[in-house]
Amino acid sequence: MVEALTIVLAAGVTRGWRSALFGLGAAVVVLTVTVAVLGPALTLIPISALRLIVGTLLLAFGLQWLRKAILRASGFKALHDEEAIYAEELAEARAAGREERAGMDWYGFTLAFKGVLLEGLEVAFIVITFGSAQGNIPLAAAAAGVALLLVAVVGVLVRAPLARVPENTLKFAVGVMLTTFGIFWSAEGAGADWPGGDAALPVVLVFVIAVSFASVVLLRRRRVTVAPA
Repeated sequence: MVEALTIVLAAGVTRGWRSALFGLGAAVVVLTVTVAVLGPALTLIPISALRLIVGTLLLAFGLQWLRKAILRASGFKALHDEEAIYAEELAEARAAGREERAGMDWYGFTLAFKGVLLEGLEVAFIVITFGSAQGNIPLAAAAAGVALLLVAVVGVLVRAPLARVPENTLKFAVGVMLTTFGIFWSAEGAGADWPGGDAALPVVLVFVIAVSFASVVLLRRRRVTVAPA
């Protein structure tokens, strides 16, 4: 949502707030329909199959986020800088030609729509899968709603990229959490029995954290070794 806000701010500042907000609204409508259609459909799937599917997909998301976070923390990948991304979006938006139809700038509309839709689909998927696996989609949706409200309020107040939000730390934490749930649910869905049931989840979490930090330490040492050469 922080990334989506950065794109909307860039579109609004350079192309006009009318087009950016219409693009934002259109993306929200599409996302709402997606959740409304997919949410009930997922609840019809048997819980074991659902956990296997959800666990596998969460692993795909979690390991992707965790890999990037580990590379950033070890110095092998540049930190994700919302301020730099905001400046880049501004430059691209200003360089684009202006085409107005029905009183709107369509580049600004498309930029905001695409950014919010792509980032929002990831959020919607996590809400649907977590909510379905636990049998409580409304609670998962409420948590996402709170995050959306917080980001929107900050965006309205500052109207600038949220550069002070420790996004890399957040992504590291979220990557660890998604990977942990992915391992736990995919194993359960495949028929494995965890010792102690749900009590094994914190153990898996500690294991993922330990492996992640060990990877950061090893990569930092490798970077120090390779740099002089």
